[in-house]
This record gives sequence, structure tokens and C-alpha cells, in this order.
Amino acid sequence: MTFVISTEYIKLDSFLKGVNIVGSGGEAKIIIAEGQVSVNGETENRRGRKLYPGDQVALGGQEFIVEREV
Repeated sequence: MTFVISTEYIKLDSFLKGVNIVGSGGEAKIIIAEGQVSVNGETENRRGRKLYPGDQVALGGQEFIVEREV
């Protein structure tokens, strides 16, 4: 799946809310802290991680690619 952003980047916790994986920043914080999220193939534990177009996010068997709005 792809997720389109209109800005230069999106923070990981906002991204997870945007793709409806979590309902709040608190939920995002928990699943990130538990090591359930990977960015570009590596486990990510920073909820403020900036995601740029081309980054790949994986969680629970789902994969997303960040794309820039054209």
C-alpha cells in the first residue's frame, strides 16, 4: 500500500494514525516502544522518526510506502 503526503516528511506516530493502524498517539507510542514497527527493514523505536518519500514501513504483516503528492 502507499500513503501519500503533501509535506516534506511525516512523523512515524502521525503516519500510523494516518493509515488507521492506531487511533491515538498513545497507541502509536506503545506499539513503537514494543518494537512492532520497522522502517526500511530495521526496527524503529522513535515515534518522532521522520518518514520521507520512498521510506517503507512494516507492521503486523502490512507494508506501506510513503509517497509525495504530485
